[in-house]
Amino acid sequence: MASGDLERGGGSNGKNRANNYYQSASTGPYYMESAEKQWTSWLVPMFVVANVAVFVVVMYINNCPKNNLGIEGSCVAKFLGRLSFQPLKQNPLFGPSSNTLEKLGALEWNKVVHGDQGWRLITCIWLHAGVIHLLANMLSLVFIGIRLEQQFGFVRVGLIYLLSGFGGSILSSLFIQRNISVGASGALFGLLGAMLSELLTNWTIYTNKAAALITLVIIIAINLAVGILPHVDNFAHIGGFFAGFLLGFVLLLRPQFGWVERQHLPAGARVKSKHKAYQYVFWVLAVVLLIVGFTVGLVMLFRGENGNDHCSWCHYLSCVPTSKWRCGN
Repeated sequence: MASGDLERGGGSNGKNRANNYYQSASTGPYYMESAEKQWTSWLVPMFVVANVAVFVVVMYINNCPKNNLGIEGSCVAKFLGRLSFQPLKQNPLFGPSSNTLEKLGALEWNKVVHGDQGWRLITCIWLHAGVIHLLANMLSLVFIGIRLEQQFGFVRVGLIYLLSGFGGSILSSLFIQRNISVGASGALFGLLGAMLSELLTNWTIYTNKAAALITLVIIIAINLAVGILPHVDNFAHIGGFFAGFLLGFVLLLRPQFGWVERQHLPAGARVKSKHKAYQYVFWVLAVVLLIVGFTVGLVMLFRGENGNDHCSWCHYLSCVPTSKWRCGN
């Protein structure tokens, strides 16, 4: 552990500083270096506000009382006026119609590839299918994103969020070409992936490593497992997760604790390097894989290729048919 190195280099004072350092950590697996060095989280709350505002605008444009034909039932929560929801037979998540979502930027393969509307790869991240969908994603964003932003700042967390969402959209478009897709889930899975790679690349400066790793892997596995249910775009989850996982190696490196505390060591004491060799290896590999992955994905997408033609079993990653439901819809 890093504290052991400090004890050899700095004696009891180094040991006390190490203890204080770890005692200042939060109760979760991810610590803060010190109270003074924490960032103020404002970007993640702004993302939440933006998503809610976009949903309100979508519902206003949807205008169920005016546009619903009544074939599949009446609008839900009519007291909301033009903000009322589509009939539950159309949208059980309490939200707008699919036509409204498609008009306002939902991810739709044909429009991206043949309609020159690549901007949908980004706009779909800010749309949600309903109140339930929005609430689930925003609660996840608050619990995951605020902690990361406090530790690493808004620039790095913002980049991971947006690029992960973009990566999830690319993979979703390659494998789901007959339905529309919306939601911030790909971006959220990117933050989860970044948390995992951050733990791995900064492994030596953590306490309770095994518990943190096991907890995080279980959370990720459960969320990915939920994605095999019908009407859930698990390809966006997987694409966002791997993009965020690689971005974490690139953007979330921490200096070794011995290097951070070098100014407190006695004269002549051995000073550790800022980063370990394996961190640089992870960084290089991650950069290469990110460039290759995004390039190959975009080339395949705009050439109109179907990912299922290259992977006959991959459709099971997004939906596993059972006696209770089918996956063709």
